[in-house]
Amino acid sequence: MTRTVTLVLVDPAGRLLGALPPYEVPTPWWQEVDAVVCGAPVEVAVLRLLSGVSDRPGIGGAVSYLAEVAAPPAVPLRPVDLELPPHPLRAPYAEPGGPAATVGWATAALDRLGRPAKEVAQRRTWNLSAIWRLDGPHGPVWLKQVPGFFRHEAAVLRRLGAVTPGLVPPLLAADDDGRMLLDHVPGEDRYGADPAERDAIAADQHALQVRALPLTDELVAAGVPDLRGAALARWIRAALAPHHAEAVLDGLEERLAQARRCGVPDTLVHGDLHPGNVRSDGDRRVIIDWGDSFVGHPAFDILVLTIGLPPDASDALVAAWCARWRADVPGCEPERAVELLRPVAALRAAAVYAAFLAGIEPSERVYHDADVPHWLAQAATLLGRG
Repeated sequence: MTRTVTLVLVDPAGRLLGALPPYEVPTPWWQEVDAVVCGAPVEVAVLRLLSGVSDRPGIGGAVSYLAEVAAPPAVPLRPVDLELPPHPLRAPYAEPGGPAATVGWATAALDRLGRPAKEVAQRRTWNLSAIWRLDGPHGPVWLKQVPGFFRHEAAVLRRLGAVTPGLVPPLLAADDDGRMLLDHVPGEDRYGADPAERDAIAADQHALQVRALPLTDELVAAGVPDLRGAALARWIRAALAPHHAEAVLDGLEERLAQARRCGVPDTLVHGDLHPGNVRSDGDRRVIIDWGDSFVGHPAFDILVLTIGLPPDASDALVAAWCARWRADVPGCEPERAVELLRPVAALRAAAVYAAFLAGIEPSERVYHDADVPHWLAQAATLLGRG
């Protein structure tokens, strides 16, 4: 599957210049822009999505982006009648001048570290992150900038890097605007990992969560969301208030109270622990993308890790997870906690996407519009209220 891409160009001051002719790119995912940049007839920095039309939003179809050029290009441009008003929820990296400012921060930081960058390539931009790869004589480095609701990721990586070295990407630098420099992690993202590999990921995460137990208050003080017990219920209700979810929220607080009485301790939760958020070179695994992390019940991670598995494999993965917690916390009841939290995990997922929708500008909401009703329907089924 491919995309048909149209780039609407602006200069660094944000003045509209016109549009390039549409062209095909070989990768379908709208947020991936490396092929978009490479396929353009002029040097561009992609700022943000303008529109997309596809049978599967976010994948394939016809997509238009706003892109910045340093000067009017020497290629014909099509006139465009388009308003480009400011928006209070727009990410800094989606504004003209934003990518240059972020790359400038990164190259200066790498110079101070003695790791100068010789080549810079934009790889991704959307409402959840912008990512560049910077290459130099000391190897590749990844530059990532995230919106405000993910800015605790750097604090998580900094603290985990001290207590679980090798399990998370090395953080080289970070600032208060959501920018991070991450050392390269060799290997590939483990989408499609089989049950055995998922169990190894679960074991890695368990070890990390046990080591993070003494850090919970420190992590919360550093800005990591505190979603322990009743705080999770309050957050879910607030996030889902615009989505008329009252029918599936009845009894939420009592369900969380019962799960708490099962005795599995609250710790750092990754929040989106699917295999694609793990990189491996065959020798070691590194857990990446901690923007969804929070302090809360560790069962939420194992429930994400089972998604897509057949029932027998899912049950075996959960059983192994339960055995680890029983061994480390004698007397706890992890099996009961998991069953109590299954529908809450679906509600939490719906609330996550609802929070995204509330925190991003309208043109970007196409990525997440279908996710809230999907997860609310999942929760209703698990609660027997579908």
